[in-house]
Amino acid sequence: MSKKHKRSVLSAVVSATLSRRLLATLPALALISGNALAVVEQFSLQGNTLYIDTDTNDFTLTALGNKSFQVTYVTDNSGKPYENLSSMALPEHVAANELTVDVSDTPNTITLTYDNASASIDKQSHAISYSLNGEVVTKERDGLSINSHGVSLSFALSDDEKLYGGGQRVLGMDRRGNAMPLYNKAHYGYTTSSNQMYFGLSAVMSSKHYSVLFDNTASGELDMGSSTPDELLFSAKGGRASYIMVLGESLSDTVKSTVAITGKQPLPPRWLLGNFASRFGYKSQDEVMNVVDAFNKQDIPVDAVVLDLYWFGKDIKGHMGNLSWDTATFPEPEKMISELREQDVKTVLITEPFILTTSKQWDSAVENNALAQNDQGTPYTFDFYFGNTGLVDVFSEAGQDWFWQYYEKLAAQGVAGWWGDLGEPEVHPDDIQHAWSEAGLGNQTVSGTEVHNGYGHQWAKTVYNNLTELQSDTRPFVLMRSGFLGSQRYGMVPWTGDVSRSWGGLKPQVELALQMSVFGLAYTHSDLGGFAGGDTFDAELYTRWLQFGTFSPVFRPHAQDNIAPEPVFHDDPVKSIAREFIQLRYDMLPYNYSLAFENALFGTPLMRPLAMVFNENKWFESAKSYMWGDALFVSPVTQPNQQTWAVELPPGIWFDFFSSAKYQGGKTVDYPLTQDNFPVWVKAGSFMPMSEGLSRTEHFDARELEMHYWHDHSVISSSYTYYEDDGKSPNSVEKGLYTTLQLNASVDESADLTLTLDSQGSYIGMPQQRNITYVVHGLTERPQKVLVDGAPAPATWSEKGKTLSLAFTCDYQQSVEIVIM
Repeated sequence: MSKKHKRSVLSAVVSATLSRRLLATLPALALISGNALAVVEQFSLQGNTLYIDTDTNDFTLTALGNKSFQVTYVTDNSGKPYENLSSMALPEHVAANELTVDVSDTPNTITLTYDNASASIDKQSHAISYSLNGEVVTKERDGLSINSHGVSLSFALSDDEKLYGGGQRVLGMDRRGNAMPLYNKAHYGYTTSSNQMYFGLSAVMSSKHYSVLFDNTASGELDMGSSTPDELLFSAKGGRASYIMVLGESLSDTVKSTVAITGKQPLPPRWLLGNFASRFGYKSQDEVMNVVDAFNKQDIPVDAVVLDLYWFGKDIKGHMGNLSWDTATFPEPEKMISELREQDVKTVLITEPFILTTSKQWDSAVENNALAQNDQGTPYTFDFYFGNTGLVDVFSEAGQDWFWQYYEKLAAQGVAGWWGDLGEPEVHPDDIQHAWSEAGLGNQTVSGTEVHNGYGHQWAKTVYNNLTELQSDTRPFVLMRSGFLGSQRYGMVPWTGDVSRSWGGLKPQVELALQMSVFGLAYTHSDLGGFAGGDTFDAELYTRWLQFGTFSPVFRPHAQDNIAPEPVFHDDPVKSIAREFIQLRYDMLPYNYSLAFENALFGTPLMRPLAMVFNENKWFESAKSYMWGDALFVSPVTQPNQQTWAVELPPGIWFDFFSSAKYQGGKTVDYPLTQDNFPVWVKAGSFMPMSEGLSRTEHFDARELEMHYWHDHSVISSSYTYYEDDGKSPNSVEKGLYTTLQLNASVDESADLTLTLDSQGSYIGMPQQRNITYVVHGLTERPQKVLVDGAPAPATWSEKGKTLSLAFTCDYQQSVEIVIM
């Protein structure tokens, strides 16, 4: 193709992209030695995007905001327009309109700069280097390329670089030196090693404070310096030729910017933070009611019951795709759901994207063109564990509309939450054909290979978007085990799949959750107690897993029912310990819900790698412990028969959450274990809002709050922000319909402790007054005097616990100052 023809092609593509707006063309045709023309021949700027015309691939470089850039190919190596799918990693509308960008042109480079972040394109090699505050952070090695095998992306790695990435894998926190498939695939019964699992991510985050997001959903591979030690290589069998580079000032900043670019998780319903009754599975309406009744009678809080596949068929095989109640075993589902709702218990149903040829809906799916097809244009059928099946085409409008009608009917019956299973998809032939119908791109056919890793993402998007339209006053709950970069913006709550019911299954759960959380999937959690196998009940394993779950994003024991996953079916002391920890989970609801608010506002994970908070180089590889919010350091017990648990505490003063014993950090301590305690410490200077005695999250009363503070004289000042809204309105964050309580602590030269409380913001239904009880831990002796707003106030001293309790009532707009002398 001639350059003149190629430029006209580029012009046509750009014109379509820019809605026919005029390009602002910058000086071009830079020269290299002699009179030879440089390989970057022309470039132009429109808004935040540079359009680069080269002698091979033409591409765009866009400033996205949040110190991030996007690179996308416009043409292939021959100069023809590149057949491209739309981005899944990025929201449909990236808000970067307010950026002030600058372009500088030298004989060798073109540089796009904004907010101290820059991307410099070498005119001869096309290689891009990325800088922050004038320092090069990372650079392409072979860069982005298209060839007969597909799409690849190559970056240079420095010698001392450590890497998170790849999503769900059990490889250790620093994954450098590993190569792994980019192909979402079930790993049934995994334990302490797995290179391929349910929810992979084509993304890497570096200890040098950048992340690379390969925006490609096709089957491929991620090589983090395994084949070539100094090369990071993504490859895919076709699909989109695009990536996003995110730069950060620190690891914490990189995490927040990465989530800001791919989309923050909407604030979930408050009941997500409660206890779920779940198993594989409840086989009848009576069984569902009886298990909830058991929770009630045994005084164990519960907020939701999850129905696995028996709700639509009496057997495991042969019924998938029925998408309607088996009335032989669930004769009055609406009555059941209503009676549960009257008890403030939500109903969650499983659905799968496979429509068996033996199911009730097969003919309807075929007639409505809802299924992915073969080369002959008929439904593609294949055998898998559950039977002979077709696959819903979640990429086509016909498939989406047909599938959605069943969700709509079930929602009308009162179903409150949705569980999407097998969404890798578990079986997905490479040559199956999907009808991609994205806005602005028209209709095109894509293979299973090209969109495999985006299937669960697209499914979640369909469910979430339709639910928000159908139930505009409700926050959707979407539990799914597979997706893609950015799936969190559709409310996706992932879990770590069919983990072995063993100590080996428990051990990697911190790693799995943290690796997902830093890329935005902050509600990643495990089937508490383990799911797969197990011949006999291991009481210690079960207890330790549920204790860990107390400090996890979602508390959902779930397992094959040869051993009951619900604590109500076990004897003491297992049941009594579980009851105490589940009650603690509910008591911590104000603290946990504030973590959810922080995530929705800032993208901050609930479970946080220690490297986000403390010395990054030292803690980058740590998968034994994590922070639960800012206050709690958690180190799950993952081995049986331990009398003590060796834990390296970060520097500072730490309090045992259960005994209040004080520990000096910066060294390894041996935590004394009993069956009913757990290694959790509170950082000195931390606040924790609590609400005691809840049996449902719906029973939370914002008028009654306990504010716990852990005091040590080494902490001169500290602060904390508590977030609160009505727990269910979908627009709380967007419309600012929430309140904050700003809590501060300071110690003066006389060692007097001053605590202040200030309130801002409001929401509909907010209490006009609050009854607040401050509980101060860590005091060495009874205070001489306590003042509230300058006046002496009565306080209760516990000599045993060395705690001071002070209760008062205040207006929701009132500022309060407490001085403890």
